[in-house]
Amino acid sequence: MSNLDDLNLEYLCQNALSIARLAGKKIVEIYDSKYTIEHKSDKTPLTTADLAADKIIRHALRELTPEIPILTEESDAIAFATRKKWNRYWLVDPLDGTREFIKRNGEFTVNIALIENHRSIIGVINAPILQTDYYAWHNGHAFKKIAEQPPEIIHCRKADKQNLVIAGSRSTPSDKLTAYFEKLGNIKLLNVGSSLKSCMVAEGSVDLYPRLGLTSEWDTAAAHCIVEEAGGHIRQTNSHELLYNTKDSLLNPEFFVFGDNSIDWYQYL
Repeated sequence: MSNLDDLNLEYLCQNALSIARLAGKKIVEIYDSKYTIEHKSDKTPLTTADLAADKIIRHALRELTPEIPILTEESDAIAFATRKKWNRYWLVDPLDGTREFIKRNGEFTVNIALIENHRSIIGVINAPILQTDYYAWHNGHAFKKIAEQPPEIIHCRKADKQNLVIAGSRSTPSDKLTAYFEKLGNIKLLNVGSSLKSCMVAEGSVDLYPRLGLTSEWDTAAAHCIVEEAGGHIRQTNSHELLYNTKDSLLNPEFFVFGDNSIDWYQYL
């Protein structure tokens, strides 16, 4: 397998973006029609759109990079004994925000990331109903593109401690998260679905997205590269780096997504 320096990350990123858009287009077709809803063993919903997007992305990524393994949310379980041998792999959430898809609020995304040695080096997020893309590659820039407009480079912002804007999930906050919000003081809370919360940190429209609950590695991987290339950070709540494919479980520890590193976000826990 080639070294990171030999990869054309911009080329791979642009191709991954085209693949995400293709999957997004199929999701919208299903969104506008009748579709079936099942439930997985963990009680999370699964729709026809999840499966259709997954099929499109897998096929296209295999054609693009046949030598790179693919792990998606809809993959059959791949044992860590196999995964731990992967230095590089695609990590995909074909439909992030299935509940938002079902609610028909448009706040769902297609997430594709390339992981190299436990870190996200390409991140692509397509929000098909919003006609918005976010994407980045290692040592490139982070970009946002709306519809037919040219892409713009995005950056995290410096936070105003007296007027913090926080991104939160559309689900009811836990007692732990509510207590955290109270300690932050006077905040403006924006509830948003899917990986769009992290993208809002990257584009500088919010200061912090605290996730004090369960997520999986495919939920964060694409946004991780985008946030970092925009000057921000995704850190565990113990301040350690969030890494990928380091253990048997694919669940993430709790984490913070933030742009301004001068504020100690951990002190409010």
